[in-house]
Amino acid sequence: MFIVTEPTNIFFAPLGARPQCSGPPPLPNPWKRKVEAVANTYSQIYIQTVFAVSNRESLLRKEFKEDVFKYISGIITNKGQKLIVINGVEDHLHTLIGLKPKMALADLVQDIKADSSKFINRNKLVQGKFSWQEGYGAFSYGHSQLDSVIRYIQNQEKHHQRRAFKDEYLTLLRKFDIAFEEKYVFDFIS
Repeated sequence: MFIVTEPTNIFFAPLGARPQCSGPPPLPNPWKRKVEAVANTYSQIYIQTVFAVSNRESLLRKEFKEDVFKYISGIITNKGQKLIVINGVEDHLHTLIGLKPKMALADLVQDIKADSSKFINRNKLVQGKFSWQEGYGAFSYGHSQLDSVIRYIQNQEKHHQRRAFKDEYLTLLRKFDIAFEEKYVFDFIS
């Protein structure tokens, strides 16, 4: 089941879900899944990805953001991965994905960005050409942390009323002890 909650338009799509909208439902249990027939291979890999619109332009408008999120949900599902939650604001988005070990995260993010850019451009959702900025952030979580990460992603609109994306992103990099040079982090416009 594909679920849309209001007013923040958060999308939950357990693996194998067919996109459909409904009113505010209870939080699904994304951790229950089919057992695949791969002997002695067990994993739980939860990754939050964060990526920005090229030049950090505010192009993910409310009028079509829901459609873009649904499309991204389909990309992730069609790649055999599990989207747990997606949300964002005008200039960037966050996903929380249950990643299977046979899928390279870099390949998945590349597919999400390329295919969603094509969707936005094909449907002329923005003036000019839409693209995502190069690069992304990826942060791993344990099962016990999922509820707080889901709430964090759900509350992006409220969160960014008080905090700029640059501050949020650099804080995540520092929190996860990821080495970086600020000049190579996303192109932040003033």
